[in-house]
Amino acid sequence: MPPKLRGKWALGITPRHFTWILKDKLAICERPGGYGDNHRRVRRQEEIIWIRENGFNYAISIIQAPHNLHNYEELNLPYRHRPFKGDERDAWLTAFYRELDDLLASGAKLIVHGEELGDRLVGIMGGYIRWAGLVDEDTKAIEVTERLTGRQLDPWARDVVMAAAHLRSDG
Repeated sequence: MPPKLRGKWALGITPRHFTWILKDKLAICERPGGYGDNHRRVRRQEEIIWIRENGFNYAISIIQAPHNLHNYEELNLPYRHRPFKGDERDAWLTAFYRELDDLLASGAKLIVHGEELGDRLVGIMGGYIRWAGLVDEDTKAIEVTERLTGRQLDPWARDVVMAAAHLRSDG
């Protein structure tokens, strides 16, 4: 059982690179606690507490490895592990977007993370914006995604956004 935290630590700390995709509904961030040499166990715990205390119903990890998922259980935060499968991109995206859509329609508040807040995660979220019909043109969806995240999408991420609407109509 995790130690009982008091004072400001009881509320945790905001995950690094926390960004709203849909205000108060869908957010993204770097993996709680960081990744690689920057990973810190205490920071991971504090960030998971913040996610839980801010009313997120699920943390969704798109990281391949299941490392540290047990921390969500220990801190009573429901999670889903949906490792991104690059070799099955379109099938994975279709299933992932449907799941996000169903969860959001049920009123769930979600946070999705990869190892880092990079082109893969940002492109996938830009694809969701387009797939869900929140923006009706590929170029506008790319612009909105870049504005929300403060970063320019690489060719892979742009391709995901441009393919997203077709995934919905094909699925």
